[in-house]
Amino acid sequence: MTDSRKTAEAAGATPLLQLDGILKQFPGCLANDHVDLTLMPGEIHALLGENGAGKSTLVKIIYGVQEPDAGQIRWQGATVQIANPAQARRLGIGMVFQHFSLFESLTVAENIALGISDARQRKGLRSRIAEISRSYGLLLDPDRAVHELSVGERQRVEIVRCLLQEPRLLIMDEPTSVLTPQEVDKLFDTLRRLAAEGCAILYISHKLEEIRALCHEATIMRQGKVVATCDPRHETAEHLAELMIGSRVSAPDRPASSQEEKPVMLEVSHLSLKSDRQFGIDLKDISFTVRGGEILGIGGVAGNGQSELMAALSGETLVNTADAIRINDVAAGRLGPAQRRLLGACFVPEERNGHGAVSAFSLTDNAFLSAFRRRSLTRLGLIEGEKTRRFADDIIRLFDVRGRGVRAEARSLSGGNLQKFIVGREILQRPDLLVVAQPTWGVDAGAAAAIHQALIDLAAQGAGIVIISQDLDEILLLCQRIAVINLGSLSAPRPVGEVTVEQIGLLMGGVHGAPPQEQIKGEQPRVART
Repeated sequence: MTDSRKTAEAAGATPLLQLDGILKQFPGCLANDHVDLTLMPGEIHALLGENGAGKSTLVKIIYGVQEPDAGQIRWQGATVQIANPAQARRLGIGMVFQHFSLFESLTVAENIALGISDARQRKGLRSRIAEISRSYGLLLDPDRAVHELSVGERQRVEIVRCLLQEPRLLIMDEPTSVLTPQEVDKLFDTLRRLAAEGCAILYISHKLEEIRALCHEATIMRQGKVVATCDPRHETAEHLAELMIGSRVSAPDRPASSQEEKPVMLEVSHLSLKSDRQFGIDLKDISFTVRGGEILGIGGVAGNGQSELMAALSGETLVNTADAIRINDVAAGRLGPAQRRLLGACFVPEERNGHGAVSAFSLTDNAFLSAFRRRSLTRLGLIEGEKTRRFADDIIRLFDVRGRGVRAEARSLSGGNLQKFIVGREILQRPDLLVVAQPTWGVDAGAAAAIHQALIDLAAQGAGIVIISQDLDEILLLCQRIAVINLGSLSAPRPVGEVTVEQIGLLMGGVHGAPPQEQIKGEQPRVART
């Protein structure tokens, strides 16, 4: 028990929320196995665990999305049954989900208004959204349609919607995955102010250094059970990871770098592209190359052209000039995704559900969708079912995808396990070029380490890799060079050892105006910290 928890209990403070023996079972899966959890007013409490450990199920029970099979929930000492999210909000519980609950055809303001039952509170909503957005550094246009937003911008909508409720308990699931270091600092300041005013915060994140910097208490879950509680401020990130997965997490093993210059796998030359989305970002004169064996990182705050760049590289959006994109020295700018895959390229999109995988399809069917050509999963125009099942099973086995086997629907997997499956599906095709957006978004420390190692191994085999990510720690860990995309312009790629985290954060977060390559001109390079 932490000092702050002891002080609160000694003062006779009543827990804000208390869970006793929460049990929740699904077919073939015991998601929560008699879980106990206590949150005190003003406490920032971390909930840690691997993907599939039961964290999401537990917080959905707290928020009224699911009902427990057994156990008791007490709110300010009184036993309650939280039947639905509306009741949770009336109690003062707000939640930011990892997977968003937004209607794509509606605007930001309309989506937020749906959660407000009192018509009086909807007056002046647009201005309040703008005010909260500015104060948290989560800029939003209330009139933009959700289908026009990137994944990161959709997460901002969820955060702002919660904060407008002035909650007494705020549940946050991976809230900083799309923020710059400067924005994370600002958000943390706000969360600390909320806690000082008595708001309890239940904080879920796989970024263990964030947990150590922010949280007063941590509850660690594994396979549906609480296995430990601790004060994360007095623990190392390595020890927290070990508690989560039950074994030691190893740093990626990098082979010795080769001095031999490898062939260019991807060349992008003066790529300019007008976005076909109403509120999209135009790409402006983007140029870079990626050689075999190299991992290039492209950082940036969500909504600065990453989606447009990914669509252009994958062939989902064709560019005007064929030579603007060359794959394996073949002009590919006018080729679609299937033809680019035949040239040796594979792609992992930002959005898992609906883009990287079809939610209602089995894992076997999802394995077939992007790999049937490169893995020769058809014969005489017919699907080779057994061969496809073996491929799906290889992905599950080699990437430790936890679910109910190859017949499980994609939507039945946790977000992290589905991410492992999609990344594994593309890597096992042994591409010459892999372009991956947010490779470990929402993935636990053990799974992230496995994905990182797989990417390093693929590069060691001669593939060129482009990682588009908002996670600076990930880019600095994996990449030899980094560029930053800002308002559709790309900075000149630079070796990661020649720029600092602060410099990269400024480029990401918006020293807008000058071209990105000019924004840090004149600064003395320092070794980036990891």
